Amino acid sequence: MSLNNTQYDAIMRTYEEKQTRNRHMLEERRAYVYSHVDGFRQMEDSIASISVEHGKKLLAGDESALSELRLLLRNLSESKTSLLVASGLPADYLEPVYDCPDCKDTGYIDGKKCHCFRQAEISLLYEQSNISKILENENFSTLSYQYYEGEDFVRFQNAVEECKKFSQNFSFDYHNLFFYGTVGTGKSFLSGCIAKELLEMGYSVIYFSAVGFFESLSHFSFDYKAKGELQNIYSDICQCDLLIIDDLGTELTNNFVTSQLFSCLNERHMRKKSTIISTNLSLEELRNRYSDRVFSRITSNFILCKITGPDIRILKKIESQNNF
Repeated sequence: MSLNNTQYDAIMRTYEEKQTRNRHMLEERRAYVYSHVDGFRQMEDSIASISVEHGKKLLAGDESALSELRLLLRNLSESKTSLLVASGLPADYLEPVYDCPDCKDTGYIDGKKCHCFRQAEISLLYEQSNISKILENENFSTLSYQYYEGEDFVRFQNAVEECKKFSQNFSFDYHNLFFYGTVGTGKSFLSGCIAKELLEMGYSVIYFSAVGFFESLSHFSFDYKAKGELQNIYSDICQCDLLIIDDLGTELTNNFVTSQLFSCLNERHMRKKSTIISTNLSLEELRNRYSDRVFSRITSNFILCKITGPDIRILKKIESQNNF
């Protein structure tokens, strides 16, 4: 996954802040030692004069000057450490301070992103995905089959397998998923399961309710005062690794909505960027509500997963009430 410039700059600013904070901390520690540890500053000042003296000897042809200098500097370093310890300070009190010692707060090791940078990416993507709170409870580790029986069980089990394959093969196998069926049967839950898996792998995931999705597109189309900011939102919608549109059909559907939905799906398909859509509409209702172009795009480019069964949200609410 490639971060956009805004996201990358935001992460790099955090590294700059870490470096500045830790540099100030080290300066404060050094000032404290100079004020409270007798002889330490004088010992540090002597290093410069000793280095200059032995440098002159080396230029004059004294071949032993370098080895003597190394020995003196090692002894001075040990003496400085002894002074710190004797004053009740840690031996490494004046060593450089890093949040991540591996990359020294640069974010990179040998030109490659450090593990701390990857974690920063994941944290940022969680924050910007709109689903961080949802994913605390909706993921494969909390998945349960207990509310499904018979044909409903088979359908849900097949949908779960599709979701796992979708996540596992995401890096090399372009697919889209369309969850449809009755209310409260786990369609949004499965979208969340996939989102969590992909976010933890470092992919960009953006979640919208259908209402919020079309409101964003409407603002982009008609709010000229905020065109710059909205351009970034539209760019993210088109370019994010996974776009989730939840509860399609709950929005007020009109010609604008239909045309924007087709444009988005077509743009993402051309870019080979995956999309997940969930809806309570039947396929017939989908065709009647949106254009034939939208219906054709979804049925030809999406894996269709029908999920049926009781409304799990209602069952859980009843169970919760019975437990009191």
